[in-house]
Amino acid sequence: ADPVSVLPGSLGIGSWCNEHDMIHERLDIIEEKVIKTVEHLESEVKSLLNIISETTSNIPIAPGTPLLDIFDGKY
Repeated sequence: ADPVSVLPGSLGIGSWCNEHDMIHERLDIIEEKVIKTVEHLESEVKSLLNIISETTSNIPIAPGTPLLDIFDGKY
């Protein structure tokens, strides 16, 4: 018998823990990038909506012109 024996099931546990920790670190990095991307997109959408609002408020409408619902009541 080998004097230095390893218990069944204990082989590779250290590497599994390291891999698990590395996966969590990568997920944390991905989560941070997703949050920053969403914040950037929210900022861009707000900016675009402000531009649209300013542009449409400056368009002169001739008297008697019917208003058009661009969403046609769907939203």
